[in-house]
Amino acid sequence: MTKQRELILSILRQSDRHMTADEIFFLAKLKMPSIAMATVYNNLNALDEAGVIHRLHIDGVADCFDKLTEPHNHLLCQGCGRIQDVRLPTLSEQLARELGVEVLDYELTVHYLCPECRRNAGGRR
Repeated sequence: MTKQRELILSILRQSDRHMTADEIFFLAKLKMPSIAMATVYNNLNALDEAGVIHRLHIDGVADCFDKLTEPHNHLLCQGCGRIQDVRLPTLSEQLARELGVEVLDYELTVHYLCPECRRNAGGRR
């Protein structure tokens, strides 16, 4: 594994949230000033294709990268934009039963207002 790829993977693994390529690039640049944005994109794509990380495509939000590759879903706060992992282990089984088909994969993003945004909105919405 190249030093650039190790750095990118390290940044993702140490993060407590889902990061965009721009955020990863900014942090990588602090540790490796010569790194190029194209290098970050190329390495993120390679890591995603290898199944080491997972790219999140959520409408209206810049693609983010997730260090968790096991099946899980996401909560997206409509106020602050924070993405949280959520595990609904029986959802695949429920979908398979109700649809009568084998579910190979799915992505679910639940849109909500996090407690902090609800407080800031005065309980509205």
